[in-house]
Amino acid sequence: MLWQVWWVWVAGGFLLGALEVAVPGFIFLGFAIGAVLTGILVALEITHALAPLVFVWAVLSGLSWLGLRAVFGGRPGQVKLWDRDINDN
Repeated sequence: MLWQVWWVWVAGGFLLGALEVAVPGFIFLGFAIGAVLTGILVALEITHALAPLVFVWAVLSGLSWLGLRAVFGGRPGQVKLWDRDINDN
């Protein structure tokens, strides 16, 4: 089947990355990274069944999105919450 071919996952990841460039927002990059990482796992022959691959793609996409969010921070205009005052000693 088509989802068992590693380069299909990598090509899909690159297409999602190109879509991230074309569409404003921070939406598709996590899915793109997850697809590329899933393609690497398929190339290493970890699994070839569709359901586990979709689950792995979802988990890797979520983790990569959280990692990108931690590295690049919040959205512009987002309110910063202060948890301590500079006058507290």
